[in-house]
Amino acid sequence: MVNTLKVTPVKGFWDRRAYLQFPWEIYRNDPNWVPPLLCMQKGLLGFQKDAYYIRNQIQTFLARRNGKVVGTIAAIVNQGHLEIYNDNRGFFGFFECEDNQETANALFDTAREWLREKGLNRVRGPMNPSINHTMGLLVDGFHLPPRFMMTYNKPYYQKLIENYGFQKAQDAYAFVGDLEMLPGIIGKYTRIADQIKERFGVKIRPLDTSRFDEEIRMFLDVFNRSNSNTWGYVPMSEAELEQEAKGLKTLIVPDLAIFAEIDGKIVGSELCIPDFNPAIRKIKGRLFPFGFMTLLNTKRHFNEIRSISTNVLPEYQMMGIPLLLLQAILPAAEKWGINKAEFSWVLESNDYSRGSLEKAGTIPEKTYRIYDLGD
Repeated sequence: MVNTLKVTPVKGFWDRRAYLQFPWEIYRNDPNWVPPLLCMQKGLLGFQKDAYYIRNQIQTFLARRNGKVVGTIAAIVNQGHLEIYNDNRGFFGFFECEDNQETANALFDTAREWLREKGLNRVRGPMNPSINHTMGLLVDGFHLPPRFMMTYNKPYYQKLIENYGFQKAQDAYAFVGDLEMLPGIIGKYTRIADQIKERFGVKIRPLDTSRFDEEIRMFLDVFNRSNSNTWGYVPMSEAELEQEAKGLKTLIVPDLAIFAEIDGKIVGSELCIPDFNPAIRKIKGRLFPFGFMTLLNTKRHFNEIRSISTNVLPEYQMMGIPLLLLQAILPAAEKWGINKAEFSWVLESNDYSRGSLEKAGTIPEKTYRIYDLGD
């Protein structure tokens, strides 16, 4: 049989379906893989309406060998990134591939050509589809499944990407700590925490459920503003903020959402959410018709959490407020019987956050890598 490899743009229902189903083929016998929530994945891929694509563009591609799907990739134009950094950089994401360098090369060649047609000669990834979603290639920590909204991939993907010519741009880490160790560690800093509260007039409080929608929106505003100096960060648009607020409303456990205020102004926040991944694996990524109830049930019975964000506005970042936010999570941890927390992700260039987590006794359990090409 003639070996024919073709990479073509996704067009129509059957191509989209093949694209969405391909990961089930790649990870068929992998016990640590967690399928994506298909209803969310369709939006992230641009297969259905999503706020991210009001100002940005995506083109998805399928690689087929003798008619069989053997790889996927997406080429992404992030307009917000270009406006801030002006670096002629496009992005790749949603990369899945058989263990074959020819296939990987063909996928990257096709994505790069599409980006060149847009005037973009540099490439960064994986971004699925941006730094505000899931990002990075897992390069260390394959022995455990990922937690909610963190990526997972085959170990050989690193070889495929680096053999093509991509080079490391930045690593990000997932720090993990056993909650039972935190009271003792934080106890060492109780006096300092009290001094911070007294000196700066910091008030710590949980999310106010009577103003649920407004509170979630305030958290996202703090998130947007506090990350302004983060490597590669692009603020979410107004439409994206609105969409994220609606999505978080179904995921948040109010006890695990903490705010820091000074003179009635919110200056920092910490948001932890249950690790929904065991439930997502159980429902195989399908919320409907009955998976949604399984996911909601996780909000009542969980023992591991992921801290997706600890944010402090730039002008307040040297006051020690993250210590107060971490301290405030302990009562909720005891109430819910939480035994483990992941703090992810943390960029290697973020010395402040890394140092705070290391002092708290957490350890980096997984490493995710972002690659650049063309610099």
